[in-house]
Amino acid sequence: MKNFLFSSLAIALNTHALADNNSNSFIEKSLNNNLPKLETLYLKLHQAPELSYMEKETGKVMAKQLANLGFTVTSNVGGFGVVGLYKNGNGPTVMIRTDTDGLPIIEQTGKNYASTVTTLDKNNSKVGIMHGCGHDIHMTSFIGTAQQLIENKSQWQGTLMMVAQPAEEVGAGAKAMLKEGLFTKFAKPDHILGLHVSASVPAGKVAIAPGYALANVDSVDITVKGKSGHGAYPHLTKDPVVLASRIVMALQTINSREISPLKPSVITVGSIHGGSKHNIISNEVKLQLTLRSYDPKIRAQQIAAIKRITHGIAISAGLEDSMKPIVYVHEEEKIPSTYNDPTLAKNVQSSIESELGKINVLKSEPVMAGEDFGLYTLTEDNIPSTIFWLGGVPAKDYEESVKNGTSLPSLHSSKFAPDYPVAIKTGVRAMTASALDLFNKKR
Repeated sequence: MKNFLFSSLAIALNTHALADNNSNSFIEKSLNNNLPKLETLYLKLHQAPELSYMEKETGKVMAKQLANLGFTVTSNVGGFGVVGLYKNGNGPTVMIRTDTDGLPIIEQTGKNYASTVTTLDKNNSKVGIMHGCGHDIHMTSFIGTAQQLIENKSQWQGTLMMVAQPAEEVGAGAKAMLKEGLFTKFAKPDHILGLHVSASVPAGKVAIAPGYALANVDSVDITVKGKSGHGAYPHLTKDPVVLASRIVMALQTINSREISPLKPSVITVGSIHGGSKHNIISNEVKLQLTLRSYDPKIRAQQIAAIKRITHGIAISAGLEDSMKPIVYVHEEEKIPSTYNDPTLAKNVQSSIESELGKINVLKSEPVMAGEDFGLYTLTEDNIPSTIFWLGGVPAKDYEESVKNGTSLPSLHSSKFAPDYPVAIKTGVRAMTASALDLFNKKR
């Protein structure tokens, strides 16, 4: 392991130096001494992932790291969340957030540090656990940033608020931490920063989207009812499979004929289940949908249209009201869109460009993925927030993809293997520079 640590870090330093227009920054010089310890932390986190709501040991690691740096630490906030506060004189409060949970994926990267952790899911089935969304890089960059800000505390004044949030993958962690008084019991930030690894941006670069960055996300269940019977006598039944098929097709007209083409909207039927045998017409079919949008009004329009269409199709098939489809929106899992405050996003972009060089800062387009980071800005305080993408794709893989059209492993893929040494170094530098400028109001 020792040889692996130093060889991979050497590659990271060489690769990054080629792409870096500002390799003499004091942040980089200060950070270089901490890189071996950060890599050790990353490998520890990568090899011991925990699922949402189960991040007990991960929370302990985050708490210990922050405590060792002198933070006042509170654990078990909103589950296994951790809040660290460091007061360094008078000035603004800057909150930096990371997420901590892994995913139920068997890692297939072939790396010698791959996760081999398994657990039993709610169905008592054995599943693997993997940091397939880069939360291990997020946490390591988070701790690296805290180290840099403490080691260079003579260069800023204010309160540094470090928040390690659980249960992001199920859209519950931010809600839980806010409900427990994150902004009332601890501190109310003036600015909120976050980052997320990208599976399409090369390591050593970052990308940022002013305005909408990530989407509203809703999970919707539709239970289609019918009257069961023998497959040889369909005229004596009300076939829910046929009704469900009609519903699936009719839902496609919501985006194409009801919502403005200038307003992004996605309605995907991801699951359909019904019936038990070739010659039996069942009495029920279940559909599972994911809805995506940016505008809250479009979200409401999607849901209203789904309820209207499913009800109308049931009536057209001769079903009475008592047998109309049940549309259930999982409000508890709802994730709002993430809106990067344009002024803050511009300031963060400028800070990162100053640290990494303009060539390494890209403009990102909004994506239809979801992140509960957006909840932190939707309180009554309307605190400005910005999350940026941290490139994770190994340079060689990225170049091959551009040249040959080769597809890259996506986030949540069992083969997602980011160039973590370069990504972590870039993430720490980008986040540290952004926080320093916010403390000193330079941007």
